[in-house]
Order: sequence, then structure tokens, then C-alpha cells
Amino acid sequence: MLIVGGVVLAIGILGIGTLTFVVRRIAHRHRVDTNDGNVRVETPVGAVQSSNDPDEASRNLGIDMYPGARVLTGNTAAVGSMHTVEAELESDDSAEKVMAFYTSKLPNANVTTKDRNHYTIVSTDKKNLITINIEPEGSKTHITIANVSGKNMTGDGSPD
Repeated sequence: MLIVGGVVLAIGILGIGTLTFVVRRIAHRHRVDTNDGNVRVETPVGAVQSSNDPDEASRNLGIDMYPGARVLTGNTAAVGSMHTVEAELESDDSAEKVMAFYTSKLPNANVTTKDRNHYTIVSTDKKNLITINIEPEGSKTHITIANVSGKNMTGDGSPD
């Protein structure tokens, strides 16, 4: 019994030692840089970048901004070949007018819905998935645009 107990204890100590070694190596290979709200994390499997600059987000949306809309927030993130951009906008125009603008910009959208003054447009192509949510908030209209881009976003398996 003592021999079996000693073997189990030895295996447990080796397991904990190995786990500690692996975690330390992974932790030491990560690097986090922050600069003015932008974050970059480098890992052994790739880099993740994030920015909360509304102007950068609006430039990278992949679709025109609604004329006269104000950018409230914007975020960008990149992981390998995948890039995500999100922006929240506000307009003094009606939700219907904003919806008409974006419907004309994305005439082949996969999904266009209206539910109690809440509008949603979803459009995809091989490299982009654009989602636009439009809803009235008091006398203003709130617009959220998200664009996820990367290789073969639709998952149809066809080559580029």
C-alpha cells in the first residue's frame, strides 16, 4: 500500500510540476501593450489588437456612414485574419429614413427586418458580414453597425 501511495504521490507531484512549467512558459510568451485605449496582446498563436477610437472604427466599417450621423463609440479588433469593427451612431433623422439609406446601400442584403420601429439589415459576401441595427430613441435614431471580415466569412467552402 505504501508503494502504491508513493507512486500516486510521485505522479501527482510530476503532474503539478509539468502544469506549472507549461503555464509559466505560456505566460512569459504573452505580451500586452496598451496605448491611449488601444490594446495589443501577442501570444504564441497570434496577435489580438483592439482599439476604441471612434474615428478609426468609422473609417473601417466597410459601408458609408449615415450622412450627418454622430459617432458615439467605435471599436476595432483583429485576431489573425479576422477583423471586427463596430460603431454606434446617432442621427436626428427618423429610423425609417435611416433604414431607407442603408437598404439602398445594401440592396442584396440577406436579411431585412422591421419589428416595432426596430430595423435590422444583415448582408454577407465572401469576406464580410455586415449587421446594421436601427431603432428610435426619443427624438433621435440609434444606429449600430458591425462588420466582421476575414477569409470566406459565409462558410460556403468555395475558394476566393
